[in-house]
Amino acid sequence: MTYWLVKSEPDVYPWEQLVKDKKIVWDGVRNYQARNDLQAMKKGDLVLFYHSNEDKAIIGIARVSQEAYQDPTTTDNRWVAVTLSYHQPLTNTVSLEEIKKQANLREMVLVKQARLSVIPVTTNEFNIIMKLSQTKLVI
Repeated sequence: MTYWLVKSEPDVYPWEQLVKDKKIVWDGVRNYQARNDLQAMKKGDLVLFYHSNEDKAIIGIARVSQEAYQDPTTTDNRWVAVTLSYHQPLTNTVSLEEIKKQANLREMVLVKQARLSVIPVTTNEFNIIMKLSQTKLVI
């Protein structure tokens, strides 16, 4: 299994909305590196859901329920979307500030390339986030 992180501004699409909707088409990505990460996502991969701007924290976990397909917000075939489904909340959110304090997370793409909206997360990074959040992963 591969792990990912997606960012959303809470005033645009908050975690609570995914909990209510149960799934969302993750579209509108217009950065080539983030697009490549969307294309690499596989059904069943787990995705950390991060609130950018205000909260700057990982809030919950989604799951890839449909792999990359043509982004419905454009006719330009260079851009793709995936469908994400609600998986589970974190017991405790994990702030960017807390992540930056962890020596073993200093190389995390979230820290090194903060502007990307879709990023890969290593297994070790994912496990550290689960420990920091005191979350028992439900598979």
